[in-house]
Amino acid sequence: MSSGSGSSRRPPAHPDALAGQMRSAGEDMDEAPPPDTPLGIDPRRRRGRGAVSNSTGRFEPTQHEAMDDGWGEPDELPPLRTEVLIDKARSVIARNSSPDIPFDRSINPYRGCEHGCVYCFARPTHAYLGLSPGLDFETRLFAKPDAAVLLEKELMRPGYTPRTIAIGTNTDPYQPIERQYRIMRQILEVLSRMGHPVSIVTKSALVARDIDILAPMAERGLACVALSVTTLDPHLCRTMEPRAAAPHKRLETIRKLSQSGIPVSLLVAPIVPAINDSEIEAILEAGYEAGAREAGYVILRLPLEVRDLVVEWLMEHYPGKARHVLSLLREMRGGKDYDARWHERMTGNGPYAEMIARRFSLALKRIGYLKRHPRLRTDQFQGAPKLAEQLSLF
Repeated sequence: MSSGSGSSRRPPAHPDALAGQMRSAGEDMDEAPPPDTPLGIDPRRRRGRGAVSNSTGRFEPTQHEAMDDGWGEPDELPPLRTEVLIDKARSVIARNSSPDIPFDRSINPYRGCEHGCVYCFARPTHAYLGLSPGLDFETRLFAKPDAAVLLEKELMRPGYTPRTIAIGTNTDPYQPIERQYRIMRQILEVLSRMGHPVSIVTKSALVARDIDILAPMAERGLACVALSVTTLDPHLCRTMEPRAAAPHKRLETIRKLSQSGIPVSLLVAPIVPAINDSEIEAILEAGYEAGAREAGYVILRLPLEVRDLVVEWLMEHYPGKARHVLSLLREMRGGKDYDARWHERMTGNGPYAEMIARRFSLALKRIGYLKRHPRLRTDQFQGAPKLAEQLSLF
């Protein structure tokens, strides 16, 4: 194998073209796995990973791809291992003004995510780091060990106004490397001490580790958690979210959190037409039985490189459904692969999107879900002393 470089960036491959290439590659479960090719990395090397390929980031001046020089593969290449780098951030609270999400600030303890969910809309952010949104996103991670210290400094700034901080809206704060780095736990310790509200989204059972912090916060109206359950099918979960918690572990985690008095929501996200949309009602019923009392959903989004990665994933795992899945997605996006407009990007529009919304609404009503949990409180926040309080010290 040799590495070619310096080529101009290729346009995204059309699904039909990819299908033909995959078939011509002769990929069959009874045959030896193919070596690294422009279509993807040798399956032996990416075992336990979500993305099929590792294309060069869109901002790079050159593109590198594996090439067969005709001599075969001289040596067996090592498996892809997780590498963690340190992110020397100078601030930790990210702000947004998006009108279709219920928070204006968030924290991301990590960049990249080892869960390897092929559909993750955060994948394109790795291109800003000069890395691939493909396998680099799930193997080359960045941790922010100073996050808790930076957070406390930001919360102590004069004039800071408390509002719920959302964590887990980009990459999962409880991904596997959190067991070692414990950054999320340190962040919760700061938020608890300062009486600041927090909302967490995760698909990891590791969140139960922090019940000792979250339960007292929830009792004060300062914390809630949402668990994402994409499917109840272990095989589908393993291929789509290879290093995330198994479905039964997520339901078990919902039960633990609920029994500890922590408000728990269920997210059916993403809904992938013709792949997991048949499970909507079953997931909602299982989540309610486990203790979730609020639920929401998101239709699969395909921004930027995510589109190509999902197409490759479909061609590898569901080649007979790939064209149908993409057709349904385009039907919900006005004929496009993705529609980034506010209030449209999460749920889509058109007959199929309306059917999903109706099914979801009817299931919520039948099962007994609440419309919303009570809002988190901000009146317990203890930040920088106000000027009158400071003057009283003299």
